[in-house]
Amino acid sequence: MKRLLPASLALAVALCITGCDSNKPTTTGPLLPNKNPFPSTYQIPSAAVLVIQNANLLTGANEQLDSTDLIVENGKITAIGADLAVPENAQVVDASGKWLTPGLIDVHSHMGVYPAPETSNHSDGNEMTSPVTAQVWAEHSVWPEDPQFEKALAGGVTTVQILPGSGNLIGGRGVTLKNVPSITVQGMKFPDAPYSLKMACGENPKRVYGSKGILPSTRMGNMAGYRSAWIEAKAYKKTWDDYVSDFNAGLDVDPPLRDLRLETLTGVLEGDIRVHNHCYKVDEMAQMVDMAKEFGYSIAAFHHAVEGYKAAPMLAAENICGVMWADWWGFKQEAFDMVRENLALVDHAQACAIIHSDDPIQVQRLNQEIAKAMSAGNRMGLNISHAKAIGWGTLNAAKSLGLDDRIGSLEVGKNADLVLWSGEPLSVYSHAEKVWIDGALRFDRADASVQPTSDFNLGILTEGEARP
Repeated sequence: MKRLLPASLALAVALCITGCDSNKPTTTGPLLPNKNPFPSTYQIPSAAVLVIQNANLLTGANEQLDSTDLIVENGKITAIGADLAVPENAQVVDASGKWLTPGLIDVHSHMGVYPAPETSNHSDGNEMTSPVTAQVWAEHSVWPEDPQFEKALAGGVTTVQILPGSGNLIGGRGVTLKNVPSITVQGMKFPDAPYSLKMACGENPKRVYGSKGILPSTRMGNMAGYRSAWIEAKAYKKTWDDYVSDFNAGLDVDPPLRDLRLETLTGVLEGDIRVHNHCYKVDEMAQMVDMAKEFGYSIAAFHHAVEGYKAAPMLAAENICGVMWADWWGFKQEAFDMVRENLALVDHAQACAIIHSDDPIQVQRLNQEIAKAMSAGNRMGLNISHAKAIGWGTLNAAKSLGLDDRIGSLEVGKNADLVLWSGEPLSVYSHAEKVWIDGALRFDRADASVQPTSDFNLGILTEGEARP
């Protein structure tokens, strides 16, 4: 129903804004869906000014700064340089002979949705009830007290993207979390971080749904399923665009009925939600790029990208990150054509190269995974420095999440997510000694009181046992 508001009524509404009962609702704009119904409740803890002195810095932005100081105030890096003046009442950490990096970022994790201990009743990462489940959000499956989070923290991981699994063509929204202890997922959510959309190419969706006798059962069925969903989303977006246009023109119109599945896809079309696409093979990556151009959205990253080295020039040209393992391969046909130089070759093509885990063990040792990928590239003569390689797990990862203005490098003004390493960070002999998130000490290998553990790890009291 579309009706122009009479001039007299419009005047009455305007007068009523100041003269009517303030308890009566007034409509000042179109009634749009709440884009953030589950907001972050994370708060930066108060902490003393922190001064880290005489550290060797790998900044994450292809720089190495030896014997350098770094100052943190109110959760932000405020100064970097040699022999900086120490503010009054600052906490001073002597890092002589040690190394400082940005916090590591794992852009492909299932912690919380596939928690430990692994049980079928707590396996909540794949909503395999339809090939397209864009309406589900990974954060609603995250168990914040999963003991895996603390293990990742001890490995220097400060930020994680939790994704749905890859059983569906479109599996739902991913969420970016700060790796801090919390009893609610809202308490871990990275404030104002963009949402992501998990999509999956190749074997997984066609295997899952082909076994059920429904589309897709082939790769051509995969493509048809994606395109059908985007056609629906474009039409849905138009209904909302028309509604807003009519409202702004002064028409009395009702908003369209909401559809949670299409609402998420519309968020992608509007550029608010970033596509993170599970895709191993170069030919399928090229098809996904064509489809993105057909429907007018962007792809932030191809995950797993075992054939990333073949796709490297395309990734660079399209500004798409390649998210890769150092040396996992061969566990299924589409993962077979791998080379150990994969990540290094994507970087050499000047594309955005990223290490990831997709695994509860590898997430604890991302620094070693970076080192393996760097070493493979150097053996073929690429001459990759440690300062360059650390960016594969810091600044490039932040870029794929749309957070490179806040995290991923040691720069004045950025969040103070920091890891102090016992030795050169890409050495198998080094470990994270201290980890700060927003300038607050969250892990200290030498202090048991700063080694957070899940309530789940504390055990179950036997009947009659006294509580501490």
